[in-house]
Amino acid sequence: MIIVMKPSATQEEIDRVKDKIESSGLKTHISTGEDVTIIGIIGDKSKIATLELTHLNGVEKTVHITEKYKLVSRNFHPADSIIDCDGIKIGGNEIVVMAGPCAVESEEQLFEAAESVKKSGAKFLRGGAFKPRTSPYDFQGLAEDGLKLLRKAADKFDLKVVTEIIDQNDVELVEKYSDILQVGARNAQNFQLLKALGKSHKPVLLKRGLSETISEWLNAAEYIMSGGNENVIFCERGIRTYETYTRNTLDLSAVCAIKNLSHLPVIVDPSHGTGRWEMIIPMSRAGIAAGADGLIVEVHPHPEVAWSDGAQSLTPKKFAILMDESRKIAEAVGRKL
Repeated sequence: MIIVMKPSATQEEIDRVKDKIESSGLKTHISTGEDVTIIGIIGDKSKIATLELTHLNGVEKTVHITEKYKLVSRNFHPADSIIDCDGIKIGGNEIVVMAGPCAVESEEQLFEAAESVKKSGAKFLRGGAFKPRTSPYDFQGLAEDGLKLLRKAADKFDLKVVTEIIDQNDVELVEKYSDILQVGARNAQNFQLLKALGKSHKPVLLKRGLSETISEWLNAAEYIMSGGNENVIFCERGIRTYETYTRNTLDLSAVCAIKNLSHLPVIVDPSHGTGRWEMIIPMSRAGIAAGADGLIVEVHPHPEVAWSDGAQSLTPKKFAILMDESRKIAEAVGRKL
């Protein structure tokens, strides 16, 4: 349930409604817009059903929310949320690009990638130190050594770090080196991991699961937010369909859906979304046109010898082209990159 306060409601009236709700053992979430204040109620549905609030001064109306996700919902928080990552804002007018190799392989490879993506305008260095792979015989990542290299390269070239976390027991370890903790598609509904990230003080990049519906994706974010961490960023990275030409089917309609249903920012991953380097630039343009707040792209200095995902990695030269073309689309839709 949400309580819509009158535009003329005073702070004292808002506080009185808030106190009334919390005295019943429920939690509140207050969203203050330019014209109206909305008080969201979170907790036991049976307790919420017994609340009588419409008679209180300043209350305009009560609205029952049917979705299971509350904190994620735009009904609870009508204004767009902007996630501030140490000065870099995701969800505002500027489109933020995250780029780097699929996996951290060596210092030489990572530094070359970091230097090139920084030169072209990326704000975050992406790279996997822990790699959940389909085959147990594939490269699984350099673990903490990889995290150390990511931090070292990012600091040298004035970038932030985004990297994947795959185990709830590694939250403190990954927090030590990364600015954003990424939940990959295979862990999109790993609820114990999501709960652990709810206690983190770092932003979380939540990728969509391989076959996850929009509702399931929103509820996964609710797990994180209900734990206290409100800094969640959605990432559309393609879903599994019957199509075999592409690695996945990049669902750009999901960007529009998330924007309608949630106040949280959403970015697009055209690399995993297609699995083909030649499709990454046009899908990046399309993602920005659809309303995405950012991109996360795989860039490798030498994709032909990459230890993983070489077929979907751009060279530094092609990434520079992506950035130039994406800026034009951003300008066309009234944003900047």
